[in-house]
Amino acid sequence: MSEEQVADLLNSIDNLKHKTMIYLAYSAGLRVSEVINLKVQHIHSARMVINIKGAKGKKDRTVKLSEGILVLLRKYYQTYKPKEWLFEGQYGGQYSDRSLQAVFQRAKQQSKIKSDVSFHSLRHSYATHLHERGTDIKLIQELLGHNDIKTTLRYTHVSQRTLEHIKSPFDDLNIEND
Repeated sequence: MSEEQVADLLNSIDNLKHKTMIYLAYSAGLRVSEVINLKVQHIHSARMVINIKGAKGKKDRTVKLSEGILVLLRKYYQTYKPKEWLFEGQYGGQYSDRSLQAVFQRAKQQSKIKSDVSFHSLRHSYATHLHERGTDIKLIQELLGHNDIKTTLRYTHVSQRTLEHIKSPFDDLNIEND
């Protein structure tokens, strides 16, 4: 998704819990399972990091906590006062992945995004937007928790930044093109 599409999607969400989950997913490049598996103690505001525990491949990693997300998380925490899971379901316990996927789909419809995107597209967009801003691909690899750089390169496929820096060999030829 383009940055404009992401902004439209994020702006279409009114519910504080839903907004916090989706904003957090994009801001840190999280998978749906990583969002719902967050516990209160995984957020470290003093260090401005989020500890992701037992992600895909049973790996742990640390990602940056956005200042804007911290403000939203504090508002969310004051309102919902979660106990163990950062995001609890309607009747307590852990929020379900199906419910979070449904929240995303509703936001997609409300923002009138027609392209075939899923919750995972937030992660893909996060990586692509970081790459377009000049973030080193190895750092993106680490943030996403990929073992193989090829996996990360898939996320950043043909970003606008990549296209802008390509110069055709034709432009260096010493020819007249009248």
